[in-house]
Amino acid sequence: MSSIVELGEIVSALPTHTQQVFNHIFSVNIAKGILKPPTSMVPWIEERFGSVDKVTQQNVVRVTNMVTAESAIFNPLRSLRPHDYNQAATEEPPNIPLIDDDPFSRPLESTPEDPFGRVKGKYCITAGNVAKFEQYHCVVIFKNREPLSFNRSEVADYIETGWKWAQKAHAYDPSAQYCLFLWNCTNRAGASIRHGHAQVVIGSHSHYARVEQLCTAVSGYSHKYGRDYFNDLFMVHQALGLAWKSGDARTIVYLSPLKQKEVMVLGPTLDDYFTGSIYSVLSCFRDRLQVKSFNLGIVFPPLGDVSGWEGFPLIARMVDRGDTGDLSSDIGAMEFYGANVVNSDPFETARALSDSFNS
Repeated sequence: MSSIVELGEIVSALPTHTQQVFNHIFSVNIAKGILKPPTSMVPWIEERFGSVDKVTQQNVVRVTNMVTAESAIFNPLRSLRPHDYNQAATEEPPNIPLIDDDPFSRPLESTPEDPFGRVKGKYCITAGNVAKFEQYHCVVIFKNREPLSFNRSEVADYIETGWKWAQKAHAYDPSAQYCLFLWNCTNRAGASIRHGHAQVVIGSHSHYARVEQLCTAVSGYSHKYGRDYFNDLFMVHQALGLAWKSGDARTIVYLSPLKQKEVMVLGPTLDDYFTGSIYSVLSCFRDRLQVKSFNLGIVFPPLGDVSGWEGFPLIARMVDRGDTGDLSSDIGAMEFYGANVVNSDPFETARALSDSFNS
């Protein structure tokens, strides 16, 4: 079975043209880390990591997307590091309100609405966010309180309701054109309330900084190579067994992830194929990969006529944020100031997802 430490060899076996496109986008560096543990550590190492050899010689893989300047460092051994689980995963996380004290259980009585009103979906309803980080910032409150209990129809409704809210905000204020849909699932991913919910923001003047950077990078790639970046990104991942297509929606297990198990879905429109692909990823996360906490972000192209965004797709990105009972953070100084450190193997994530897209 393929693994990230064999990425260089796997790419070398691709057709020449595909290798060239891969090298337009990615650079791969594989280094060997060597340790000399004292004899007294051997029993602990064997218990924790399985064997001393796994620790004394470690392959560290750095994959950099040279177009977007995203870089990930892979060492699956890091998933076996000691963690502090003083708080059991089944306990109520600190600072997360219990359901009985949950304002989202009574949204019409306990949450404000936006100046242009609420949007009601089949499985959710919007509310104005009390603590905004954008002029127009809503909460999409799920009828289903449990954040990890969702089905295909519910996921589609959450996203579609959020998009309808954004369109309503744009109609109210045409300068509001730049939209993100955000779902922080459980406290580990940043949710401050346990009740299932997502958020939507829409701002003016320009898209959010990372989205603007991506648009600029994509334009630069097209100018340099005369090719579509997103088509090439999908093509090289598909050649590696890391991507699938459903209708016009394209799903990619990304080689330069922000964190664990990152998967990307690209789509020309918000349709059943796009939302269905997102559901397939999230349900695989939950049911096969035992993910207890995730972040989902969806970038929408600008509403209205804005030059420079022609052909820019909807982009959904999903990452695993780890066990809710783990008190250690999955983000440290390296992620802020260096590169993303990842302890999952994209090829293993792809094997778990393959049944969802190859059936």
